[in-house]
Amino acid sequence: MTDAMQRLAVLQGRDLPVHGGRTLAYVYDSGDPEVDRVAREAVAAYAASNALDPTAFPSLLQMENELVGFACGLLEAPGSAVGTVTSGGTESILLAVQGARDSRPDVARPRMVLPSTAHAAFHKAAHYFGVEAVLVPVGADFRADAGAMAAAIDDDTVLVVASAPSYAHGVVDPVTAIAAAAAARGVRCHVDACIGGWVLPYASRLGRPVPPWTFAVDGVTSISVDTHKYAYAPKGTSLLLHRDASLRKPQFFASAAWPGYTMLNATTQSTRSGGPVAGTWAVVEHIGDDGYLALADRALAAVDAIVACIDAEPALRLVVAPDSTLVTLATDASCDPFTLTDELVARGWYVQPQLSFGDDGPSIHLSVSAGTHPHVEEFASALADSVAAAQAAGPVAVDPGVVAFIEALDPAALGDDDFDGLLAASGLVGESADGELELPSRMAEVNAMLDVASPAMREALLVAFLDRLQRPVRGSRA
Repeated sequence: MTDAMQRLAVLQGRDLPVHGGRTLAYVYDSGDPEVDRVAREAVAAYAASNALDPTAFPSLLQMENELVGFACGLLEAPGSAVGTVTSGGTESILLAVQGARDSRPDVARPRMVLPSTAHAAFHKAAHYFGVEAVLVPVGADFRADAGAMAAAIDDDTVLVVASAPSYAHGVVDPVTAIAAAAAARGVRCHVDACIGGWVLPYASRLGRPVPPWTFAVDGVTSISVDTHKYAYAPKGTSLLLHRDASLRKPQFFASAAWPGYTMLNATTQSTRSGGPVAGTWAVVEHIGDDGYLALADRALAAVDAIVACIDAEPALRLVVAPDSTLVTLATDASCDPFTLTDELVARGWYVQPQLSFGDDGPSIHLSVSAGTHPHVEEFASALADSVAAAQAAGPVAVDPGVVAFIEALDPAALGDDDFDGLLAASGLVGESADGELELPSRMAEVNAMLDVASPAMREALLVAFLDRLQRPVRGSRA
């Protein structure tokens, strides 16, 4: 092994595991080592290829078209449907919003109607593209309120959004009613199925109840679905599908306004590595339709088992029954959710804490994949032990003086020195004796402090945190 690869192995040893089914956020594990082998070899074979020009690398064009074709069949798309391979769900969402905006040049101040549970990528798109996000509160079941969304559509609305499912709660919005309301006003309707797009169709085939959400629903004009999630493909691919080519056309960018080659892009990227495309194509070819049905069955069986684990713990409750592979749980007053998260992490199970939002308290998010299924008994044991440990530790208390201090701050008026002080006080960052950045090993106190902060202050603190993390390492050999 070369020095570089030895060092790489050491660095990777500090990361969360991507296999073994115990990382219940960020990664999606099929549980099949052969899938990983196929993906690695395909990515390596195409790592130097460039999808910028489809005439230069026609094999990548062929693979992209075949991936779109597979997805069209999965999502009940009409024969007129087209699609694009993107770098991930956020880029698919960005392009859906940008295309909707540019399809309506007559609208000076474009707006899009979102349920309050829509993914934050839509807010990113609003920020980038100058499209106002009109947020509509959801119902008690955390699903979009179709009537309220219909009432929010006006002459400046260029896009209406639904989720299948929403990330934070794992439930499918009433797409049929939302899409009908959008169609009645001549507005595009995008379904964000980045999480559910590759598993919900199989859930339906397995006899599980799934609300309608695909292109079979009249009025749905585009759908985003991530292949690097439940298609179990390598990181870096998603699909954006449109009902017909005319809907996709505003997404394209071309420029001959310079002396070089005429730039022509279907995505926000120009140069695109062929590695993720080839890796995704190879994985989809390898697993196939029957294979995905079996993987969906295992993932959903794991969800059922985890739901039973939660039901067996009096201190825990489901926030809402899941429609897919996302599980959200909450705790009672005897069990601090942030301490529970730390205790699960300490036992080798990475789960994702979600902070309070509006009238809803903090919760814990789990993205369950097929690779988790063989380990659900271990999870049940870890969950029971973690609940007991969290109850014994008691609630995490944030000093009232710190709360008052945070509430009095204006995040827009703080300077770098103020943020450095806040980061140190919050425990988000510290320095070791040799001056190296140190991250906290347990996050309960940090999350409790963030939970009492306003959303604007959370954003400001975490932006400062990211800025502090991303600093050059002087003298690096890289």
